[in-house]
Amino acid sequence: MIKPPWLIKPNVPFQATAAVRDTLADGRLNTVCRSARCPNMGECYSKGTATFMILGEECSRSCGFCAVPHGRAPSLPDPDEPERVAQAAARMGLEHVVVTSVTRDDLPDGGAGAFAQTIAAIRRLAPGAVVEALTPDFRGVMDAVDAVAAAGPAVYNHNLETVEELYPRVRPQADYHGSLELLAHVRSRYPEIIVKSGFMLGLGETMAQTLRLMADLRGAGCQILTIGQYLRPSRANLPVAEYIRPEVFEELKAEGEGMGFAAVFSGPFVRSSYMAKHVLRGALAEDR
Repeated sequence: MIKPPWLIKPNVPFQATAAVRDTLADGRLNTVCRSARCPNMGECYSKGTATFMILGEECSRSCGFCAVPHGRAPSLPDPDEPERVAQAAARMGLEHVVVTSVTRDDLPDGGAGAFAQTIAAIRRLAPGAVVEALTPDFRGVMDAVDAVAAAGPAVYNHNLETVEELYPRVRPQADYHGSLELLAHVRSRYPEIIVKSGFMLGLGETMAQTLRLMADLRGAGCQILTIGQYLRPSRANLPVAEYIRPEVFEELKAEGEGMGFAAVFSGPFVRSSYMAKHVLRGALAEDR
């Protein structure tokens, strides 16, 4: 399937991204930008931002949309990684730090402790930075969710990724309603934390299914919603069922705002952590 013109993104010169690449290399750090083959990587790196991905580069799950390697024996968590992430955030002068991870079902706490340690290290070394935690579902273990939320991120982000009907094909090891329960748990137990989620279009969902997903997220207390176009990262991943026109993203933005979301960031290149600082500011302004 040939990409339409609105999905052709200009290349960013390698030199413009060198500073971020050097910082990541010096800290021996991973980013979801590179591992997931995000189309916005060059743009974000050139602006001095990146989304840190902790707990290794191998995922214990095999979602059909994701380019992150899976199926290998994941490495043991690096005890020094939280400190290195915080040092990199401070060196980059980040005002908004997004920390995510691969899914680690092999770990007793799913990696929640590493999230908490990383948040604490960022608070210590980059005290002015806002921290956003983008977590897996921790297999529905709310003690793990609590461990992350109690560390005090400003934003707790967990993506549903697609409509419920497509979960068996897109997220076969995940649970749609379990993810909604996670978001509702954070919203009810930690009202000071902004709850955020996102999903992709173009996997074969219908408009009715999409609107039901949005209503489910709002019902779970989600405050910030991101909606983007699924782009096949490799031939090993699910094919694109449809390229969604930009005006549909605008329609969904209006629908979401009507449902009461504080912010809806919707567009072909939108990703969960893309322009996260800008999106949070918009949500806080709307909340006032």
